[in-house]
Amino acid sequence: MAELQQCTIENLYDLDHTIASALFAGKTYPWEVLDRIGDFIRELGPMLPDSIFEKRGEDIWIAKSVTIAATATLNGPLIIDENTEVRPGTFIRGNAIVGKDCVVGNSTELKNVVLFDHVQVPHYNYVGDSVLGYFSHMGAGSITSNVKSDKTLVVVHDGKDSVETGRKKFGAMLGDHVEVGCNSVLNPGTVIGRNTNIYPVSMVRGVVPADSIWKNLAPHEIIEKKA
Repeated sequence: MAELQQCTIENLYDLDHTIASALFAGKTYPWEVLDRIGDFIRELGPMLPDSIFEKRGEDIWIAKSVTIAATATLNGPLIIDENTEVRPGTFIRGNAIVGKDCVVGNSTELKNVVLFDHVQVPHYNYVGDSVLGYFSHMGAGSITSNVKSDKTLVVVHDGKDSVETGRKKFGAMLGDHVEVGCNSVLNPGTVIGRNTNIYPVSMVRGVVPADSIWKNLAPHEIIEKKA
């Protein structure tokens, strides 16, 4: 199977905008880090500066500038970086790295994810087994579907080319500055290139190129952005 250049870490993400940059070292595709998130948190957490972070339970490190609603539920392993807001009803199930200046919740669930800095998943989102790039945003009610209905392993498709991931659980890889419209479903194996917009109420699968717009018409249409 051919290497999918649009899906590489290099083409999707600016690693200067995540506390987890070392997690991606030596990897080609972002989904290759998913099995390492928990162990990486346990390794990095004790090395975080006490002047900025504090330990709040087993394998949980939270920056002191983070605001957390009383009704949020936080499970480790977990790192939340500076100036992030965790809103009411948030449920973090563990294996989550949340960047600086992010918004999580209300009523958003995170599981086995990396959120780069300035990511917003602010209203009724489910994000599982996924990586969300710098300044990406998921509109209200949009979710990552992370298991195929037939429970087979996920293959990432880009036209006639494809890559076997070997993973049963794989949500979505969102490049930097991706905008996902409200009530959209990102099906297992979705990869969205940088600076791309997804129309509201879309059902997305496969690779969506950078600098484009996904219009969920019948059939769906992808158009190139105009400068």
